[in-house]
Amino acid sequence: MTRDIPEISLQRLPVYLNYLRSLSGEENKFISSGAIAQALGMGEVLVRKDLAYTSSAGRPKVGYVRTELIAALEDYLGCNEKKNAVLVGVGGLGRALLSYGGFVNYGIDIVEAYDSDPLKAGTEIAGKKVCSAEEFERGMAQYSPRLAIIAVPARAAQGVCDMLVKAGIKGILNFAPVQLKAPQNVTVRNIDVAANLAVIGSMI
Repeated sequence: MTRDIPEISLQRLPVYLNYLRSLSGEENKFISSGAIAQALGMGEVLVRKDLAYTSSAGRPKVGYVRTELIAALEDYLGCNEKKNAVLVGVGGLGRALLSYGGFVNYGIDIVEAYDSDPLKAGTEIAGKKVCSAEEFERGMAQYSPRLAIIAVPARAAQGVCDMLVKAGIKGILNFAPVQLKAPQNVTVRNIDVAANLAVIGSMI
């Protein structure tokens, strides 16, 4: 889907969605952009502009109907469309990602994981099957995933990325501490956990 929303605004939409989902009760039937902004420490104009991309309209004096705004955000983010994903690398981080239950909130289902260690093949983690590297092509054909998570050592990451791109993956979340190269039609988000923690540590 082609979007004209700036990436920084798109990154904030899940933040709004998570906050709205945390609210409940009749007293939260309506919510204003000002209330959202105050709760999240953001500017009201910024929040209002971000929410406008979802085509959800607030009502004078009362704001947004919370359930309607949640539905608009979920629709815009594709939360109600099941998206198959695979994970490559079942070390400590890979195991933690397989056990994380938050992906389902955004319609993402990690259908299989792959690892080069033959001792891990055939096992399950949080109900997710761990397969050998040799089963990769079978899995791609069976599930037609469009998303992938890379959680392998840095030296292996680019090779895994190339393999995923060749198999038709269009979006990659990379946890290996290396910047990956991919074609322009493939979205790669690099997340170096240690580097980000080091940046935070330098600021305190």
